[in-house]
Amino acid sequence: MRNQTILNEFLLSGLSDLPALQLPLFFFFLLTYLLTLIWNFLIIVLVVIDSGLHVPMYFFLGNLAGLDLCYSSLTVPRMLFDLYTNTRKITIPACITQVFYFFFFSTTEFLLLAVMSYDRYTAICQPLHYTQIMSWKVCVQLACIVWCLACTNALIHTLCGLNLKFCGSDIIESFFCDFPQLLQISCSDIYINILLIFILGGILAVCSLTLIVLSYVSIFRTVLKIKVKGKMSKVFSTCTSHLTVVFIFYCSSIFNYFRPSPNQHFAVDKVASVFYAVMTPLLNPLIYSLRNQDFRRAFYNVFRKIVYTAMGKMNLH
Repeated sequence: MRNQTILNEFLLSGLSDLPALQLPLFFFFLLTYLLTLIWNFLIIVLVVIDSGLHVPMYFFLGNLAGLDLCYSSLTVPRMLFDLYTNTRKITIPACITQVFYFFFFSTTEFLLLAVMSYDRYTAICQPLHYTQIMSWKVCVQLACIVWCLACTNALIHTLCGLNLKFCGSDIIESFFCDFPQLLQISCSDIYINILLIFILGGILAVCSLTLIVLSYVSIFRTVLKIKVKGKMSKVFSTCTSHLTVVFIFYCSSIFNYFRPSPNQHFAVDKVASVFYAVMTPLLNPLIYSLRNQDFRRAFYNVFRKIVYTAMGKMNLH
């Protein structure tokens, strides 16, 4: 049997090998990351300090904003560092750690979006019992269940990934340690890892999508019975925002993780990875906030208080 050298670090291929593109890509993703931080942090602040947003819908949206902050911070700073320094090397322990947190955050978003659809169903289809069904205790319990399930799923995949050996190519065709691309360069038997992705991921995806579909079927049936035009448009605005986020995240994630065989079109893989790992955390707060009257009102109130406070201090001086 031929001797094989066991690798102890990888080389991330990054987004492009063209030197002329490194600086433009760096500034583009730096701007994207800063906007992601600002928008998501702003949503969290508004949800915390504005009493009008102290309802279950915005509690879960605050969770989603915090999740997107972590999600984006897991991959983008490393990508920016590699674009600026052209280093691209990452040790196996660091890579496995990134895999764990990426599974953790992506699974949490899968489940959280499903819980948010159930919250919308309860608010629209059972408004008289909404406060009893979605009490603060229930909301906190649902959030804890989501985070615990996601942690368990990530831990299972990571522990199985610890047994992988890498003795061939050291190049991961991505800008971060994405698990499908990591499996492609392993010289171990990856049957169990792929099986776990399809079984655990399939169960989580099917259950989440089933809850979302059933919730929105009931919601649309109820909305069609609403006679008040203004109320109907508000319900549709809220629902379309959530469905847009669901569509973007689920489609890009399923495309990357549930393909029957490895895809050699690495450019397509990288575009999909950029979309769900970088762009989704930016788009989520924009989709929810720009069309949401409650958020616009809360932002205006907070901005007005800041301006009045600043003007009051200037007058004192």
